[in-house]
Amino acid sequence: MRVTLIQNDITWEHPEANLMYYDSLLAGLAGKTDLAVLPELCTTGFSLKTANLAESDEGMSMTALSRMATTYGMAIAGSFMGLSSDGQSAFNRGFFLHPDGQRDFSNKRHLFRMGEEPAHFLPGDDRTIITYQGWNIRLLICYDLRFPVWCRNIDNGYDLLLVCANWPAPRRHVWSSLLTARALENMSYVCGVNRVGTDGKGLNYTGDSCLINAYGTILTNINPEQVQVETVDIDLESLRQFRQKFPVWMDADRFQIS
Repeated sequence: MRVTLIQNDITWEHPEANLMYYDSLLAGLAGKTDLAVLPELCTTGFSLKTANLAESDEGMSMTALSRMATTYGMAIAGSFMGLSSDGQSAFNRGFFLHPDGQRDFSNKRHLFRMGEEPAHFLPGDDRTIITYQGWNIRLLICYDLRFPVWCRNIDNGYDLLLVCANWPAPRRHVWSSLLTARALENMSYVCGVNRVGTDGKGLNYTGDSCLINAYGTILTNINPEQVQVETVDIDLESLRQFRQKFPVWMDADRFQIS
């Protein structure tokens, strides 16, 4: 499967501008990729203005990105500021939009308290496994990466872990280290896509997006601090062979999520 990492700057609190940017970019990838991965809160940046910017699953952002997935023949993953079903609260909502029109969602569980996220968003509690082109895929959002029990791959339930993020530059070493750790301990490909640039709060982001295989080998060459797009071809059969030859997963501890 061809996976494209989109390491971009995000226009602050301006969904229309960001959607126009993605439309132009993804049009150029038509026929060249199977899955495009965008950063966390890809249409707004890490804003807390949920009253003004949160959208339903049928709103402008999901409608536009779903159309792009269908038109350009690829799945698109990331997160956006999503309204709860009653329209009274918001989630940092992960999305996986299939080219056939199917849509999967998974809300961020661990809200970044140091950035006041719990005061504006509700936590999710689902461990959605997405099936696409024979792959089982799990989507996490930024701060979720720090919590290995939540990331645990049970009985090889997923083959690819997607992590979309707005992970600031001062903690870039933590980001890179945890992505590698999650790949090794879960015997899975891990794709981490982080934004670059400076947001409306003055926070700087260096990207450091990467795709790592189950051996902990980094398969990408994305430059930090630069807007860049890179496509990597990953192989499911080689992953299955590794798991069969070196079945660490059979001895993994079981954890109960409360």
